Amino acid sequence: MTDWHRSDLTVGDIRLATYSYGDAAESDRPAIVLVHGWPDTHHLWDNMAPQLAEHYRVFAYDTRGFGESTRPDDVASYRLDALAQDLFAVIDSVTDGGSAHVVAHDWGSVQTWEAVTTPGASTAIASFTSVSGPNLDFLAEWARAQLSSPTPGNIGRALSQVASSAYTGFFQIPGVSDAFFRALGSDKLWTEFLHAIEGTPRENVSFAPTLREDMISGLKLYRANIRGKLARPNPRPTSVPVLEVVNDRDIALRPAIYGRTYTHADKLWRKSSTTGHWLPYTNPAYLAATAIEFIDAIENGTSSAPNTIDRARQLGAPLPLTGKLAVITGAGSGIGRETAYALAALGCEVVLADIDTASADETATECKAKGVLTNVYELDVSKTSAVTEFAETVRARHGVPDIVVNNAGIGLGGSALDATEEQIDRLIDINLRGVISGSRAFAKQMVARGAGGHIVNLASAAAFTPSRELGLYSASKAGVLMFSESLRAELADHRIGVSAICPGIVNTNITAATEYAGVDDQEAMARKVSGFYEKRNYTPDKVAREIVRAVVSNKAVVPVTPEAKFGYRVYRFIPWVSRIAARAKLTG
Repeated sequence: MTDWHRSDLTVGDIRLATYSYGDAAESDRPAIVLVHGWPDTHHLWDNMAPQLAEHYRVFAYDTRGFGESTRPDDVASYRLDALAQDLFAVIDSVTDGGSAHVVAHDWGSVQTWEAVTTPGASTAIASFTSVSGPNLDFLAEWARAQLSSPTPGNIGRALSQVASSAYTGFFQIPGVSDAFFRALGSDKLWTEFLHAIEGTPRENVSFAPTLREDMISGLKLYRANIRGKLARPNPRPTSVPVLEVVNDRDIALRPAIYGRTYTHADKLWRKSSTTGHWLPYTNPAYLAATAIEFIDAIENGTSSAPNTIDRARQLGAPLPLTGKLAVITGAGSGIGRETAYALAALGCEVVLADIDTASADETATECKAKGVLTNVYELDVSKTSAVTEFAETVRARHGVPDIVVNNAGIGLGGSALDATEEQIDRLIDINLRGVISGSRAFAKQMVARGAGGHIVNLASAAAFTPSRELGLYSASKAGVLMFSESLRAELADHRIGVSAICPGIVNTNITAATEYAGVDDQEAMARKVSGFYEKRNYTPDKVAREIVRAVVSNKAVVPVTPEAKFGYRVYRFIPWVSRIAARAKLTG
């Protein structure tokens, strides 16, 4: 791209081609240095640089062995300690002895890890955003921990990473791997490869004209470092603020390998998404926004970007959903409250919405006690315009959510013939239209972001259990179930999961607020039904656990409670039994 301006830097016998983007002379802005990996050059950042340049002075360079920089012939010249000194020299040059924030990918991240664990690194490196590149010493330590405690889970995680890294063994064979890339290392073939493995767009992907040479000389990175680091790891601490961007669909690096980073990084944040290894190519806007968010937080103490990075703060061992942003409607009580507790306990920042903000505030108190950021909003999900406005508020103040739980709902019992039009409208507006509105508003944001996500919609066992006294309620929940199944199919290509949760008889306060069409003594009926639910005593925290499992495992339909699981199978395989049972009068 023409907006890169080159100026060379000499480090010993190595000439490094360094680049500034646009007008990088504005000294009042923080500096950011971008470090590429194999087999890329500074062109990896072509699609991110314009967005970053709106906030910082942007610099990049071709690391030794790549692009227009010197290509040493000997393998030893590619050791990580030498590469780390190159980075320090670039930072010193572009900042006149100051400090810079570093965003690095793949081997660029590996060598930056070497730099930030070098004593005194914090004087030169203000922060480090690590993308798809581990600290090799930490990786070796993690691998030894798995093998020293050979449980099925540990062995499985270790074998998964070995399988993902199998290509590195091939890269260790000089004659064979060099010849392979000499024959196949063309722009066209590499573009098709990236497109095939993770959907990297064929257009707007920039490679240097030296791609084939870069592929071959860059193999020395693997030969100079992997065997030595794995055989003799030397994990060192760092006080540099670090954000680990973890890609759940990384073909080379499994998320589990980052599990011990917190033991060495004093200031560690983490953000994960259902993205692949070459994130700077596949979703540069998302990665740029993530880096801006983090760097702003470090520069200002608080983030001026919408998606508050403090939610990804890692104070201990990584939790399953650390760094995720979750939105829960109907969070003031029952299943919504317990789901908020469960997600907060797993490291999610939670945004709580309820028509009763006083009850939502009570939920928020417990969530905050778990050490996560928590915010409360008043929301009436029956009003589509309010849901749309709420979604935009969440995006502007907190960012695009990773998890949305459309939980708000009401009950309506009694005869469908006796129900009033007002009761029917309210039921459908809240139970069905509210779910549709919330799903649509947030799904649009997730699709635009391009980093996946998960939507949970609360249906009910009533969706597949017909009853003469729950016909209208069942219809609203059956609509939620079928909408969720259909939306799941629609969003699959965007790696956005959709789960329909179908609880049976759960002891929540929905029974106390349920209206019963055609019943004169509403209070007596409410006491009777509530008493039955209390005796059943299936608590909402158990449903919350199933919701979390659905998110983690991307389950489609989740019947909860024994009667729901039984009813689901009966309706699927012997529906005539359900139809006969539906005639029974339950509340007479």
